[in-house]
This record gives sequence, C-alpha cells and structure tokens, in this order.
Amino acid sequence: MISCSQYDYIEIACLYRLPVALTLQDGSVIQGTAKDTGRNAARQECIIVEDNSREHWIETAALVRMQALSDNPHFSDIHFQQQ
Repeated sequence: MISCSQYDYIEIACLYRLPVALTLQDGSVIQGTAKDTGRNAARQECIIVEDNSREHWIETAALVRMQALSDNPHFSDIHFQQQ
C-alpha cells in the first residue's frame, strides 16, 4: 500500500489525464493516459491507464515509479514506497 501523499499524485495524474509511464515491481513499464482509480475484481486499488483505446488496471501496490510524459506544474517523477 502506498502513502496518502503519494496516492495524491495518482489522483492528480487522473484528474488532468496526464500521459504517464508506470514502472512496476517486476520491472515492466506501462505507458498511457491516466484515466481514473478503482478497485479490480479482487478488490485491489488500481490506477486505470488507457493506451490505444485499451484500459489497463494496474494495482497501486505494484507501482515503483510514475513519470509524467508531458510537462505539467504538478510532478515529473514520483518514486513509490510501499508501506
């Protein structure tokens, strides 16, 4: 689980529909537009990222890093620390 202050950056990315690159614990990187947050079928908190009209539900517990792919006044690079 990530901290509330780090979760705020996920919500900002979704609010402004920012293009992001998400690095996961397994080393994979997913790029797309941050759309929303929600819970998957297993009730795990997720960020929903859209890429070429496909939605990817990424568990926030798997996040290591989120990079903004466009300039914005909110953040450029966030490193997540799981609690």
